[in-house]
Amino acid sequence: MTRILTGIQPSGSLHLGNYFGAMRPMVELQDRGQVFYCLVDLHALTSVRDPNLLRENIRSAAVDSLACGIDPARTIFWRQSHVAAVAELNWILSNVTPMGLLERCHAYKDKVARGLPANHGLFAYPVLMAADILLYDADRIPVGRDQKQHLEVARDIAVKMNEAYGEVFKLPEPDIREDTALVPGLDGQKMSKSYGNTIEIFAGEKALRKKVMGIVTDSSAVEDPKDPANSTIVALYRLVAPPEDVRRMEAEFRAGGVGYGEFKKRLFAAIWQYFAPMRAHREELLRDPGQVDEILRDGAARAREVADGVMARVRAVVGLE
Repeated sequence: MTRILTGIQPSGSLHLGNYFGAMRPMVELQDRGQVFYCLVDLHALTSVRDPNLLRENIRSAAVDSLACGIDPARTIFWRQSHVAAVAELNWILSNVTPMGLLERCHAYKDKVARGLPANHGLFAYPVLMAADILLYDADRIPVGRDQKQHLEVARDIAVKMNEAYGEVFKLPEPDIREDTALVPGLDGQKMSKSYGNTIEIFAGEKALRKKVMGIVTDSSAVEDPKDPANSTIVALYRLVAPPEDVRRMEAEFRAGGVGYGEFKKRLFAAIWQYFAPMRAHREELLRDPGQVDEILRDGAARAREVADGVMARVRAVVGLE
């Protein structure tokens, strides 16, 4: 059976980019393979320094994931830090990873340029990501187009290990959904917490409306024709609205006569309606936090069974056993 693995970083509230770029594809894949879904809380340390906030984010990410359809009966769902072997494998992989490979990673350069501290954790992020993937003998990795380079690094590191020690790791393949791989944020760039341009799917009604109404647009007048192909509003509307409503909005963009404010109101209504069932499920989960803790404990135990087998193989070939 194909083993599919992905992770979500608990660095803030779940937003549209997280959902359509990673979570919804994982929910859809739960019947198509053996799914591993990890809360990568160690990765979150690169951007979250407040321990109370990190705990809050981890809880929120767990609840949000379950509310959106991650099913612990069909998915191994756990916290990255609850499987200690990932840190050990991270160190082993670090010893075969060329510096030049990491120096070429655009995500590090981009985040430093935007103000994140240039520390070793941020620089070596792709090595830990490789450990996440290789520790579970994953076959396919659903990733956004912007994360494809990190998967390529993981494959390169696996090749380095295989060249040094024999056939230790299989090479994982990317699984990119071209239709939703990049979700635009409020400013038209890729939606990311790092860029401060996100639309949170479980925000309150007033807060969500304010976010949507703040989407950056050009200075076209109401009567002017507008290009739907270059519109953040239309791109997001395609994700949450019925096809016939999307076609209507695109036609009205081209014809002119409707302002951006009206289009944003429709987008807000569509987002609010789309996530209504998930909001209800989330409220149920929040009323029973013990259930969420038990799901994560069980998932970690199942993940450790797989990781222990892989690490026995790795330790043997490198000489640690």
